[in-house]
Amino acid sequence: MRFGVALPTCTEGMLYPIPFAAPKDVVRVAVEAERLGYYAVMGNDHMTTQAYVRKRWPEPPNFFEPLITYAYCASSTKTIRFMTGVIVLPMRHPVVLAKQVATLDQFTGGRVILGVGVGAYREEYEATQPQLKSVPRADLVEEGIRSLQLLFNERRATFHGRHYQFDDVEMYPKPLQPTLPIFSGGNAEGSIKRAAELCQGWLPAGMGPQRIGEARDRLLAYAGAAGRDGSAVEIAPQLVVCVGRTAEAAEKDFKRSQVYEHLLSLQQSTLKGFDIDSYVSMNLIGSIDQVRDLIDGYRRAGASHLSGLLFVSNSVEEYLEQMQLFAESVMPHFMDKASVA
Repeated sequence: MRFGVALPTCTEGMLYPIPFAAPKDVVRVAVEAERLGYYAVMGNDHMTTQAYVRKRWPEPPNFFEPLITYAYCASSTKTIRFMTGVIVLPMRHPVVLAKQVATLDQFTGGRVILGVGVGAYREEYEATQPQLKSVPRADLVEEGIRSLQLLFNERRATFHGRHYQFDDVEMYPKPLQPTLPIFSGGNAEGSIKRAAELCQGWLPAGMGPQRIGEARDRLLAYAGAAGRDGSAVEIAPQLVVCVGRTAEAAEKDFKRSQVYEHLLSLQQSTLKGFDIDSYVSMNLIGSIDQVRDLIDGYRRAGASHLSGLLFVSNSVEEYLEQMQLFAESVMPHFMDKASVA
């Protein structure tokens, strides 16, 4: 089992307070994650502040562009992978993105994992791409993945889709990795299908082991119909983590966090009818033994990589403390040679 840490690139105002992490703090999280034996760090991607965040906070959040952030963090690390969770493909042209990612893979020594998806907030897509409001974001993601794969693998790449077109692009250098891993992010059926048919992994969020297991069966079926080996498609769910010495301590820490406040606020907006108790039960919130048991459930469901773990905290110091507690008390029970290969 592999474990990854969420890098606080674009989470202020949502999962964490404003302010939360300055650039030096983001680098510190990456360096500490490598020291503690995590497999990857994973940053998310936002271009503009969401409406509900603007209403909640008097000051705007700092959203750090993930690829540039990784380039800086790479100079202070040697082995940890840099995963995006997720790059919002509808907001980026595939030729420019391919050039950035290939360059980053070269400079990091082949440490890039590219998670892509439609993005959580349609309002952000419409703000940055108003001319494309009528275009389904899923269509742009599928064309974007196909474009990236051509650009990464063909000497001269040409693509004529409904929304993206480019001719005879000779893009070098290619990524250092012979196959740069692309993960399809999201819980929707289209995300699962894209993972099965086109990608090296699937990146869901906030899904319990039972739903992961059911989705895995469908993923295997989609892959088989496309002539691919579905068992080779990695399943890497993202979860919230709050480990306590006791279950009561973990719940207390969770309920005093900005993560909890964030979820309460979403009950009035994008997550009407959302059940926080159910959410807690499927995430890694509890005592050390409870968290280990929860991880076992995800492993049995087919997950091999818990990516971008979001540690509950209201400060970077608390975040680092949670990272260390998890690394020392939970990870050793699941680590093997494959986890650090």
